Amino acid sequence: AGRLAFAQPTARRLTAMEPTRRLYLETPALECNAAVQGIRGAEFAIAQSPFYPGGGGQPADLGTVRDNDGQTFAVTGVRQAEGVVWHTAAAPLPDQWLGRTVLVQVDGARRAALSRYHTVLHVLNTLTLRDHGGWITGAQIAPDYARIDFKLERLSAELCADLAGKVNAVIAADHPVTAHTLDAETFARRDDLLRTLEVRPPVVEGRVRIVRIAGFDEQACGGTHVARTGQIGAFAIERTENKGRINKRLYVRLATSP
Repeated sequence: AGRLAFAQPTARRLTAMEPTRRLYLETPALECNAAVQGIRGAEFAIAQSPFYPGGGGQPADLGTVRDNDGQTFAVTGVRQAEGVVWHTAAAPLPDQWLGRTVLVQVDGARRAALSRYHTVLHVLNTLTLRDHGGWITGAQIAPDYARIDFKLERLSAELCADLAGKVNAVIAADHPVTAHTLDAETFARRDDLLRTLEVRPPVVEGRVRIVRIAGFDEQACGGTHVARTGQIGAFAIERTENKGRINKRLYVRLATSP
């Protein structure tokens, strides 16, 4: 990986910063120890991180950072820039933390809720495209609900009931959910991996991440997901909105626990 430089003169960093190792792509672990490589105001960067920086309608993780003396700050935001994941603390970290190893922890309950909703949107968008020709035009995920927009000419109570029944059947089948990557050239030949009309998935170091629901679906995605569809819980379409002649919005909700 190449070394990265940042133009902001106020940033305090070690002499070299490598791209952050994104542990959420490799493991379900929600915490790790890592050296602080950069501090910029209330933001800090570390060598590796389990924090998801947001994308695809899924918000960034929240959590905490703590040093060996027990001093703890809330992590209130996360973003990525040029391969480096920057975490926003509730207050600027002390200067002496630069180069020090800290413990970062993701809010596990919030991550689990977001992962359940993100996974069920995969199930829903696959069925909507397969059975009704509906491409995604937008999505937003929260810990207690999600909304998704489709390019659809009509949206009826019967269609929603059909989708809800089929989504719950996929959930009940308890399919394994895994992820792998494809090189960008191979991905470009796989239109079946796309679900959005305009937004294209990020290419990271020449590869695109693919999320697979075994025996049901594969699609490009960089977000977090449950390990099996049975962990999603009961699904319902709570309400719908007409956002234009061919743009329909569905608000969905899951049972409090699987």
